[in-house]
Amino acid sequence: MDNSKKTPEIERYSGQFDQTDWSSAYCNVEKECTNIKLKLISGQVPPRLKGSFYRNGPGKLERNGQWVHHPFDGDGMITLMRFNNGEVTFSNRFVKTQAWEEEEKADKFLYRGVFGTKKTGLAISNFGDVRLKNIANTHVVKLGNKLLALWEAAGPHALDPETLETHGLSSLNGALSPKEAFSAHPRFDPGHHKDPRMVTFGVSTGPKSTIRLMEFATKGSNAGNLISDRKDSFNGFAFLHDFAITPNWAIFLQNAMDFNPLPFIIGQKGAAQCLSSKSDGKGKFWLIPRHSGSFSNQPAKIIDAPDGFVFHHLNAWEENQSVIIESIFYKDFPTIGPNEDFRNIDFNQLPAGILKRCRINLLTNETEQETLSTQCCEFAMVNPYFQGLSAKYCWMATAAKNIGNGPLQAIKKLNLINKGSCEWSSSPRGFVSEPLMVPEDSTGNEDDGWILVMTWNGKFQTNELVILNANNLSHQATLEVPIKIPYGLHGSWSDS
Repeated sequence: MDNSKKTPEIERYSGQFDQTDWSSAYCNVEKECTNIKLKLISGQVPPRLKGSFYRNGPGKLERNGQWVHHPFDGDGMITLMRFNNGEVTFSNRFVKTQAWEEEEKADKFLYRGVFGTKKTGLAISNFGDVRLKNIANTHVVKLGNKLLALWEAAGPHALDPETLETHGLSSLNGALSPKEAFSAHPRFDPGHHKDPRMVTFGVSTGPKSTIRLMEFATKGSNAGNLISDRKDSFNGFAFLHDFAITPNWAIFLQNAMDFNPLPFIIGQKGAAQCLSSKSDGKGKFWLIPRHSGSFSNQPAKIIDAPDGFVFHHLNAWEENQSVIIESIFYKDFPTIGPNEDFRNIDFNQLPAGILKRCRINLLTNETEQETLSTQCCEFAMVNPYFQGLSAKYCWMATAAKNIGNGPLQAIKKLNLINKGSCEWSSSPRGFVSEPLMVPEDSTGNEDDGWILVMTWNGKFQTNELVILNANNLSHQATLEVPIKIPYGLHGSWSDS
């Protein structure tokens, strides 16, 4: 049943949100829990929903009175919500990285953050210290019998998927060399070439950038083993957080960025604060043939991309002689300056993320673009079984108002064909993180399943887990989370 027929944009709450409600979610996680049964506030947990919902995000934002400059610099903390027979249990653990252990013992920042956090002490102590602290805070995925906490500038940390105990840095059975970068945004191929696999990458940046494209088995006795591997080099500095896949291609968008390392080297700025958009630059699509596809022995393709900055892609697929990719575009790179407080940012001064579709003609190397939704959005996803295929629906977190930037307060289901939509909103005093679509099975309708989303209730100063019907976003259940958790980044689902 399609409950997102083409209708005018929904009239949304347009009043001014309370900045204190929004910023009050930023805090340190003060407690680690083990298998606590979540209290049901309303509704009923669907009994057919069985499995584990993992989330990652910054859990340590302040040490001895000093706050991180940007929440992206906070140490990673994993949550696990296990669903079974209509009940949900909750566990959480910090990722015990070497740097986390050192800073816990010292009760101060011993490392600089990529997004501007400085070491505790005199400003001169930051001069010349270009070490990167692996904060393992961006994503969490299960690969074989290990849970991986990901941060894209370094290697993954392996955790026990049941207890969340940290086992240390992982080389993935020797696939990674020490200190090698490993993406925090893998894509899971549902089985375009018989067997499902995890497709991911690492990038070495500079005047010339090299992408290492890797594919890992996810099922059977060889789960976790590297099964394909290639490297491609491109001119220019690469700032890449995400990519997309089709059966034949891995698609990257090289944002038109400059990197001036001097302020980072002398201790004035974090590495990410040294990025700026090229006013006369042009972004590029890099299309790398997948080893399992029809063009595996061919070189990568380089094609001009539309103007704008992209963190996240929704999906991609192939159609005739074209590759279509859907992405969230910003007019410029959104950043928090050295003298700004992230808890008091003015959303009106930051560019809004807008979902757009690019059609890349592989014969002419020309690209056409169309806007799919004018509403500010982030964290968009399709049904995982449609990864790399033409999908009819997507689900995403959005601002509460129709136009302009704002905090994420609603979940929107968008029909990608006729652009009809429906939504569930937590405004005016609620705020959402990334929604996760859990399909009921691989054989039903594309929108059969559930949406899981962690929210922040500004009125009651608490986190809540909300379960929605993926078909029409009708409310299924709300459960109370026993501890306060800052806004998270990415999460994943593992069937029981």
